[in-house]
Amino acid sequence: MAQGDRKVRIAVDAMGGDYAPEEIIKGAVLAAQKGDVEIALVGPVDILKKEIARCNSSASLPIRYVQASDVIKEGEPPALAVRRKPNSSIAVATKLVKAGEADAMVGAGYSGAVAVSAIQYLGMIEGLERPAIGGTFGSFAPNIVLMDLGANVDCKPYHLLTFAIAGSVFAKKFFNIANPTVGLLSTGAEEGKGNEAVREAYPLLKNSGLNFIGNIEGSDILSGKANVIVCDGFVGNVLLKFYESLGDHALNYMKRKLKKYPPLSGIAELLFNRLFPVTKMSYEGEEKGGGILWGVNGVVRIAHGACRAPHMAHAIASARKAVEADIVGCLKSELAKFQKAGKL
Repeated sequence: MAQGDRKVRIAVDAMGGDYAPEEIIKGAVLAAQKGDVEIALVGPVDILKKEIARCNSSASLPIRYVQASDVIKEGEPPALAVRRKPNSSIAVATKLVKAGEADAMVGAGYSGAVAVSAIQYLGMIEGLERPAIGGTFGSFAPNIVLMDLGANVDCKPYHLLTFAIAGSVFAKKFFNIANPTVGLLSTGAEEGKGNEAVREAYPLLKNSGLNFIGNIEGSDILSGKANVIVCDGFVGNVLLKFYESLGDHALNYMKRKLKKYPPLSGIAELLFNRLFPVTKMSYEGEEKGGGILWGVNGVVRIAHGACRAPHMAHAIASARKAVEADIVGCLKSELAKFQKAGKL
């Protein structure tokens, strides 16, 4: 936790992501230039210095290098990889948070490895068994958070309740909503709808003391009916990636329809990009807490694997705001209330 006027310290896994290390380091430079964070770039130091030199930044930036000799790649079994590679960039960045040398960690690499590393080195907050990734829908639904976006493919009813609690803290801290509404994503609004986990989670949420409004359907997601939408990570991840693809598909559809009218097509595309910024759909809500791994005992921000420099800068800003909002302390306090009331 940052104290006083000290800048928030962010450890960045420079080797994780589809466009690492170039785009990750460029994003870290963009974030450092704002002057409100200190960056610890983690990776092979010779590579880090070489990429920083390419950024041609004339200013002396608050960026330091931390050596990490290994990299965990997509497709490696995450638990095994984290154990076998304690000097990987993901592990070293996470251990900086554990040691108190960083206030938060940001990684765009293999999300499974980021989550496993966070659990192994930071541990879980008492009362929680599983972490969850929270995310927003940007300007289309600015006051909505979805939990979980992919940390847990299979969930028990109890896990969905804890996701709802974390999501409520998310909405309070990032959206300033005093009593956020909570909806359980299902195949129908009636209490008996959904798979076994959803049906059994319903009474837990109903009796939790949260502002639970019942089941919501897919057509309700962007309506604002629920500020916190709860689902397992399988559903959440599929839903998020579908949502992120809408912009490009809508633009391509419009281009096909207007192909016979080149002048109109050019004007329409320009207007479309102004009103419907397709390049921002996957990250425009990131500064409002998207991608944070809730439940681990530290601030861990999982960035999009395909993120470019501006996206990484947004992810770092998101991590900074999470530290400043003391989301870990707030979640601990909230869980303690539920435990005292016998709800957990």
